[in-house]
Amino acid sequence: MVYVKWGFWGLFWLLVAAFFHYTLPQHDIARITDTYEKRIDFGENSIFWAQPDASNATGGANRDVFFIQTKRPNGKVMVYRNEDTSAGWPPYFKFDTSNLQAEAADLKSTSDNPRWVAIKHYGWRNEFLSIYPNAVGVKPVESPDVRIIPWLNIIILTIFFAIVWAVWVRWRRFRAARIDPVLEDMGDSLEAAGDSLAEKRGRVSRWLDTWRSKPRN
Repeated sequence: MVYVKWGFWGLFWLLVAAFFHYTLPQHDIARITDTYEKRIDFGENSIFWAQPDASNATGGANRDVFFIQTKRPNGKVMVYRNEDTSAGWPPYFKFDTSNLQAEAADLKSTSDNPRWVAIKHYGWRNEFLSIYPNAVGVKPVESPDVRIIPWLNIIILTIFFAIVWAVWVRWRRFRAARIDPVLEDMGDSLEAAGDSLAEKRGRVSRWLDTWRSKPRN
């Protein structure tokens, strides 16, 4: 039973961590190598793309999507999609997909004369599932060694864990004041009922013994 409990809470916090990791904004320092537009046929991975009503194209099984190709300082390639989120989830209220694509195209550079940018995005990159993080902002930076402190993430996570702590503390107090006494009373009642039943069974057993034939001398 203990393993089931710990397994449940482990899975719960794993899902919470995955939710925040996918939703909260992240910043990558990279060099933009190309921008392009491609028609995408949506399948089982459609949940990782923006909703049709949140894009410039009409809804359907496929539509045109902007992409931004980049290369990081360590040489690894990263591709971002560029889609509006509008007022949907995650709540980035992004309506400037075309403007962002134009900014990204203007910031393209080569390895001989690199121009480093900080790309703000959310989501994951998975080649097997063909999913891409969604870029929500691009800005030039001085060098690839720039470090951006995620103040928004720190504030959101601090508030979240403060709420979790407050709920946990109040639950512990409620349990100690209301639930535990009731469970103790139930346990005492069951114990008393068990003692009473054992006593009654003893009386019945002794009464039956009086009816049993005794050996003759």
